Amino acid sequence: MNPSRVTSCAFLLIVGLPAGNTSADTFGPVGGQFTIDFVPISSATNPSSGFGRVYNDYRIGTFEVTNDQWSKFESAYGTVTGSDCSYMFSAYWPGSNVPTTEVCWFETAQFVNWLNTSTGHQPAYNFSGTQGTSDYTMVTWTPAEADNGTNLYRHKDAFYYLPTEDEWVKAAYWNGTSLQMYANASPNDLVGGVPDPTGWNYGNHAMGQPWNVGTGFQELNGTYDMMGNVMEIMESPYVVGNYDTHALRVWRGGAFNQGSYALAERYDDDSESFYGSYNVGFRVASDVPEPSSFGLLALAGSILLKKRRHPQICLYRRLP
Repeated sequence: MNPSRVTSCAFLLIVGLPAGNTSADTFGPVGGQFTIDFVPISSATNPSSGFGRVYNDYRIGTFEVTNDQWSKFESAYGTVTGSDCSYMFSAYWPGSNVPTTEVCWFETAQFVNWLNTSTGHQPAYNFSGTQGTSDYTMVTWTPAEADNGTNLYRHKDAFYYLPTEDEWVKAAYWNGTSLQMYANASPNDLVGGVPDPTGWNYGNHAMGQPWNVGTGFQELNGTYDMMGNVMEIMESPYVVGNYDTHALRVWRGGAFNQGSYALAERYDDDSESFYGSYNVGFRVASDVPEPSSFGLLALAGSILLKKRRHPQICLYRRLP
């Protein structure tokens, strides 16, 4: 037996994330509600080097944020403005379920902050000034407030956030043993060694614009469109460790009009940090919710049933 495991026949403590368990979180007031679907990403294994090393469980959005979700956010939040970018948001592509585009980094940060504050959580990003006015600007957190004491963009107690490049890469390409070249779930998703263009909207696909999120193939870890549709803004700066709030950000993934879909491809988003672009959107990541009392009771009942059927079976947990 692994010495890091302790047996117990009396109770179950949940550690790690069961693969494939999707969840949906609800936001907004009655009449303007929307949900964001998440898939779990486990900390059990990690690459030994390079991007994709994340040592805590987390969740990542199953889909890119859509026009409908953004519109409902704006209705509840109010004016999305400030001094950091052009703040001239208007979705370039029509349709409720296409990914929202033309958002600058600072607009996505306000979206994520509202996800937190509207559900009773700590804002992820530190803005000063008055929300909804031209003096609203982002500043960094102190090391004492920062995630892991080093990520000065994200507050350590935030629940929702933009994914770092490591979080995004792990969700897209990590198969539990290695980082794949592509995010495909099956070898059959490749045609001639590259992703099937009917499964990912990339590289001047015949559609010529973003499709509704979730239209293509499900990816390795349960997500959609991480290799296509629109490129996605990361929380991370392009130059690792540069925590100037106006540093250029990384974007990852493919887009309907270009083919950056492989593991090795990363780009700075150039002016998109400040002006947005018709082929750049984003998705949200989050911490793992605490299990509810009801969930624990259900698990306890399940354990009792299993023990009655198999009285010799003991459950174990992994210690930190």
